[in-house]
Amino acid sequence: MDWIKLLSTKRFGQEDKYSSAGADIRTQFQRDYDRLIFSSPFRRLQNKTQVFPLPGSIFVHNRLTHSLEVSSVGRSLGNLLAEKLIAKKQVHPDSGIREIGSIVAAACLAHDLGNPPFGHSGEKALSHYFETGKGQKLKSKFSKEEWSDLINFEGNANALRLLTHAFKGRRKGGYALTYSTIASIVKYPWDSPAIPDPKKPKYGFFQTEKKGYIKIAKELGIPELSNEVYARFPLVYLVEAADDICYQIMDIEDAHKLNILSTAETKELLLNFYDSERDSSTIERIEDTCREVTDTNEQIAFIRASVIGKLVGECVEVFLSNYNAILNGTFKGSLIKRVEPTCKQAYKTCSDAAVKRIYRHRSVIEIELAGYKILGTLLEEFVTAVMEPENFYSKNLLSLIPEQYDVSGESDYKKVMSVLDFVSGMTDVFALGLYRKIKGIELPEIK
Repeated sequence: MDWIKLLSTKRFGQEDKYSSAGADIRTQFQRDYDRLIFSSPFRRLQNKTQVFPLPGSIFVHNRLTHSLEVSSVGRSLGNLLAEKLIAKKQVHPDSGIREIGSIVAAACLAHDLGNPPFGHSGEKALSHYFETGKGQKLKSKFSKEEWSDLINFEGNANALRLLTHAFKGRRKGGYALTYSTIASIVKYPWDSPAIPDPKKPKYGFFQTEKKGYIKIAKELGIPELSNEVYARFPLVYLVEAADDICYQIMDIEDAHKLNILSTAETKELLLNFYDSERDSSTIERIEDTCREVTDTNEQIAFIRASVIGKLVGECVEVFLSNYNAILNGTFKGSLIKRVEPTCKQAYKTCSDAAVKRIYRHRSVIEIELAGYKILGTLLEEFVTAVMEPENFYSKNLLSLIPEQYDVSGESDYKKVMSVLDFVSGMTDVFALGLYRKIKGIELPEIK
């Protein structure tokens, strides 16, 4: 792959209208960032669960704050990589390489836009309705490829759909982002039937967005490795690394704030990223700061920031060490799994602690159970209505779906996808409120 071709300002769906920068003081990729941060789907992330239930008196991360932090780390990764590539004379400065920080920052803002409410249990609820629930009876109405999408609902693919689909009444191309920004969020560049590893059933686009992605891949020169399985766009590795760094390290900090992990445990987990001999000066600086700052939350925040900075540098070095393989499309795995041994072991220790102490915490399990029930019920109600639209109850129920979601689509697959658009786009609070009203648990207020 060639950076000059990879860094394209062409805008999806609006190729003939926005190909030049015009008089805007922002670059095309900075415009992508602004377009996303001012969007309604991005704002809705503030009421979507990251890991812990939405906060009461203690503020922990939601999808919005997580995405902002990932974007910040992503920009650092992109900027540092650009500097090093230019310094090593591997890329000419005029190739536009200095823009990769802006591209990665924008893509990081969008990386979680397709996730439904209530964390990962939301994805499972939407899939299981079709795979093992009452939606099983609808299988004959869909092609093999369409059914594969429905029984494996994927937030990554849904993000691409949200960004590029022309919803009813909206312009062609969705948010009309640049090809490069769109390609940077597609971690799994294949569709659900082409999943190369059954043990990791992830994919990057639904059948509805397949042609669009292939168009982008051809324009950017992304090679097709096998039958409809494409190489990753190089900047995907930076977006993924930013996400890996943030969710693991920030979940540890949140667990400390919620008293799930003690201060001593949290410090030990974070300081494991430093080698006592090689990083002695950094450890001494951290110890000096902790003696000066007596607030334990601030101590943890300082150490966390230092660890993130270290991991940014390590991930960029992994990218550079595997530069040719990444540009050839033959690199496998993630950057975070190739960092030097001390960091790699510390990251694994954090992951193990998160699984045992955080992700199985009672509050997390409770929100996952509630979310599973709520989303499963909403999907059942609205899919039944869209497939049987003529009865009294269905007509009333469908009237609750905003006009932008075209539930009278030209095929059953497109009708159901519109329902999934509606349900997956809900916030936790909206989904809970609608569930209560539909089930008769709560009556709407009369104003």
